[in-house]
Amino acid sequence: MAELDKEATVSVLNHILEAELAGVVRYTHYSFLVFGFGRIPIVSWLNSQAEESLMHARAAGEWVATLGAHPSLAIGPLLDSHQHDIGAMLRESLDAERAALNLYRDLLTLVADRSVALEEFARQMIQTEEQHLAEVDKMLRKPGDLSAFAPA
Repeated sequence: MAELDKEATVSVLNHILEAELAGVVRYTHYSFLVFGFGRIPIVSWLNSQAEESLMHARAAGEWVATLGAHPSLAIGPLLDSHQHDIGAMLRESLDAERAALNLYRDLLTLVADRSVALEEFARQMIQTEEQHLAEVDKMLRKPGDLSAFAPA
């Protein structure tokens, strides 16, 4: 196996940590802004996404510490269009999920054939993020519309 570039790996892991922490804030913020008949299930879904982002942030931070580095205390970009309809929130979520997916792909590129554990972590997170993208995409479709909202 080739040697792991720890500095580059820690950098990507810290960006993942920051992006996932931003996800915690973003999904929590969105949950406050949902009104109407569908509020309860949508808020529940948003809160579960916030909790999952926190779990992902913790995992990334643990990897940074495992590699002997200092986990970032920063938080990723918090983009808010100030549009409070559910569609706008979901479209912003789609963009954030794509950005997170790209970070995990960057991690996989760095660790492939260098660390089995980090490679497996990156692959699992890519699978999870791809599933999130698919779910948000389906939520953005009109009922009965089978074509993807936004191609990956």
